[in-house]
Amino acid sequence: MNRKYYFIDQFETKNIDKQDQQTIIIYRNYSPKSLDEKLILKIKNYCKKKGIKFYLSNYVKLAIKLDLDGAYIPSFNKDTNHLAYSYKKNFNIIGSAHNLNEIKIKEKQKVSKIFLSSLFKKNKNFLGINKFKLLANLTKKKIVVLGGLSKKNVKKLKILNQTEFAGISFFE
Repeated sequence: MNRKYYFIDQFETKNIDKQDQQTIIIYRNYSPKSLDEKLILKIKNYCKKKGIKFYLSNYVKLAIKLDLDGAYIPSFNKDTNHLAYSYKKNFNIIGSAHNLNEIKIKEKQKVSKIFLSSLFKKNKNFLGINKFKLLANLTKKKIVVLGGLSKKNVKKLKILNQTEFAGISFFE
């Protein structure tokens, strides 16, 4: 299955409308002061009408409370408190990593998939193809490609034997 993950930080229906049902929307807002439950529920209901799954980033407990489809744990979140929470069987927890240490933390957090970054985007976490392949082979978790994907380089995922990817601008 070619699952895609689209990160958003605001609610824009025009961008969600462009997505198919293989896309999961992940809402990112890392400021607890401006975390708006009404807005999150509005996005949830809009996605549900479109048949698109909706996850919340960084706030597992709130994602469970609002009955979302899942939660995304960013690389900077090393917390394991969510392991004590009870949640519905089809609630999915995923997370991101940039190096082996963070991969091991995501394994301890029992995420179902690890978003490995950054494959193409040349930033402080840039991996490139060879380092990406090396890190991907150091875990049994399913890997999702993250970082710098474009319509041109998305074809390179085949040589990495990867079918799932995540991004922001790729989807807009």
